[in-house]
Amino acid sequence: MNYKYFLLIFIFLYSCTTIDTNESQKDIIPSDTFSNKGFALLFNEDLKKKKLISKNIEERSLIIFQNRLKKNTNVKITNLLNNRSILAKVGVNSKYPIFYNAVISKRIYEELQLDEAEPYVEITTVSENSTFLAKKAKMYDEEKQVAEKVPVEGISINDLSLEKKKNTKTQKKDKFNYIIKIADFYYKKTAISMQNRIKDELNLNTSKISKISNTNFRVYLGPFDNLKSLKNAFDDISPLNFENIEIIKL
Repeated sequence: MNYKYFLLIFIFLYSCTTIDTNESQKDIIPSDTFSNKGFALLFNEDLKKKKLISKNIEERSLIIFQNRLKKNTNVKITNLLNNRSILAKVGVNSKYPIFYNAVISKRIYEELQLDEAEPYVEITTVSENSTFLAKKAKMYDEEKQVAEKVPVEGISINDLSLEKKKNTKTQKKDKFNYIIKIADFYYKKTAISMQNRIKDELNLNTSKISKISNTNFRVYLGPFDNLKSLKNAFDDISPLNFENIEIIKL
């Protein structure tokens, strides 16, 4: 009898836990398209040799690794520090460090003019009939026609040293200041429930709640003023295995 009584209590407690987790997931504010802000990782052979990345990417490829998305998904990658964008496709699933939101080729890295110390990007899904794709195709055709019509009459050389001095004065780099967004919730009570879960399961007391609006409550960690502390905190929170943990620049 005692054994049966204990079994019933165990089933009851387990059921309550499952309901609580499902409620937290259900109350997350959904997004129409996949979008994730974080740091991109430039592929190189050393990372492959060290087995930090399990697959290859060619230098000139427009393929990226992004394990939250299906193979051949069209994505727009934006350098959030200078707003340069490029289209790419998701390749096969590959192992890579979970801190990064994508692994990219040298071509993408250079096209976006990413900062080596702060390669902060947004990955956004793009549908086949999107206006962004259509605009890119139109721009390409127009540029091609202009290039074919305009004759090359000569080459002019500008004083690049003067331009460089001008740019260094006007371009001031923002301070490194990021938070880790765990999730946005409709209700504050659900956000508090998630905060308690982080405390209980991961023994972390550093999570915070920010009221974005009356129906948007954000659970986050930070802010962080250096890459090392940001990475360590991200690793601490990763056992929760949330669908779309993001890194947000303040």
